[in-house]
Amino acid sequence: MNKYVERLYNGILKENPTFVLILGMCPTLAVTTSMVNGFGMGVSTLFVLVMSNIVISMLRKIIPDKVRVPAFIVVVASFVTILQFLLLAYLPTLNKALGIYIPLIVVNCIILGRAESYASKNSVGLSLFDGVGMGIGFTLALTILGAFREILGAGTILGYNIPHWDGITIFVMAPGAFFVLAVIIAVQNYIRAKHGKKPRKLKCEMGCAGCSGCGNDYDNCEKEEKEEI
Repeated sequence: MNKYVERLYNGILKENPTFVLILGMCPTLAVTTSMVNGFGMGVSTLFVLVMSNIVISMLRKIIPDKVRVPAFIVVVASFVTILQFLLLAYLPTLNKALGIYIPLIVVNCIILGRAESYASKNSVGLSLFDGVGMGIGFTLALTILGAFREILGAGTILGYNIPHWDGITIFVMAPGAFFVLAVIIAVQNYIRAKHGKKPRKLKCEMGCAGCSGCGNDYDNCEKEEKEEI
């Protein structure tokens, strides 16, 4: 498989940050009360992820190793500030709905994880596709989760009422978010098991994210997984 296509495939399916790596749970569970909010948060994160991956990859040979994490945070924070100004100017309603979770993108472990484990070690082109793949995967996951919660909890979809269904309030609350996410992941794991795919080791998943401190290198992690399969 082409390296660039592989980065897209990994981010959307194989290493989906929400349904496979289980990362970024704070915004995932907090803002997905509706399909629009989930999509908006996903696209916002996609923008920051792609731009920060590109810049960090360009500067990877310049940033001193000892200050790489603070440098990554400064780069991510710059793009989050730009994003927030754009939302305030053109999408104030969405900005109000997402609230504090827009500034918190700065410390989103998906973005910092990709910066540390991939963008800081690979070319600009591969880092760009890695960011796009992970961003699309995150956006799809939040949109799907938001759609289910809106239908089940509010009895609407994209603001339109569903006939003869008033919704069950708990699904737009925190417990409902955990329940819907758990069911989606369970269905996904069942389908993967049916097709004979072994679940990834926890240490490998967290090592690929780059934020667990387990010390596993991403590339070595992938090699170990292929050898086992």
